[in-house]
Amino acid sequence: MDLYQARQPLGAGFLVMRRFVLTALHCLRGLTALDADLDIVLADGSRVVGRVCRQDKDADLALIEISADSEVSQPVPVVGVARGGDRWRGPYRPADNEVELSGRIDSGAVRYLCESGASIEALQLTADQRLGDYSGYSGGPVEGFAQDREPAVVGILLEQAPDRADASRSANVLFAATMREVMRRFDQFDVAHLIDVLRPPTRQEQAAQSRSAESPSPRSQADRVDIVIDTFQQLSDQVVMDPTHVTELRYLALKYVFERNPDGGASWPTPGGPT
Repeated sequence: MDLYQARQPLGAGFLVMRRFVLTALHCLRGLTALDADLDIVLADGSRVVGRVCRQDKDADLALIEISADSEVSQPVPVVGVARGGDRWRGPYRPADNEVELSGRIDSGAVRYLCESGASIEALQLTADQRLGDYSGYSGGPVEGFAQDREPAVVGILLEQAPDRADASRSANVLFAATMREVMRRFDQFDVAHLIDVLRPPTRQEQAAQSRSAESPSPRSQADRVDIVIDTFQQLSDQVVMDPTHVTELRYLALKYVFERNPDGGASWPTPGGPT
């Protein structure tokens, strides 16, 4: 997606949850203020409004929260973990006449010292396209794919390596923060924020559903709890989150849901525990 302020283009970003857009912090240098409204143009051409809610200056990362008044119908990309030797592509292009980046993932997780000062877990990428200058692509998603796995967003483009033979040019080697690194740095991906997105419906929402549905499902609440638990398990299976942390989040998720819905909890199946 493209980010704008007052019709001035800023750079790239992409959805990481229904309410949050991830971008490289240096893409926002043109902002008049970090609390200024941003226009976000989604891949389907629709527009929503957001504001910067978190920034990590050392890692050159920023999160933009989409306004609660804005509706996002575009699917959230699947997140995964890259492996060395996989192929990758960058679906974001700075303009319609620019090429789409693609190439090979040289390393799925290396320690990398950002120009901003932080040591992060990063992907080292070789691009097939020798552009010399890759400015404009920063902040876009890195999508990894292999024959045995579904395509998934595995990182966010941040920097490019200099060409040692010509300091005025950049080599076709790029670095991207892994999505695992992003999740470690922003507490928006902790349990409270995830439950806000994946929570079961409130009693008011249930009443509205009952009035509008001819035969409301008594398992609707249980189904929503299952979605929360399954999401955490997927993150663990993909090694995006530490399994120990996932176990804790599953427990907190169930506790959070039962506390917020004490009347409806009795109708849910008894969980087997967060083991």
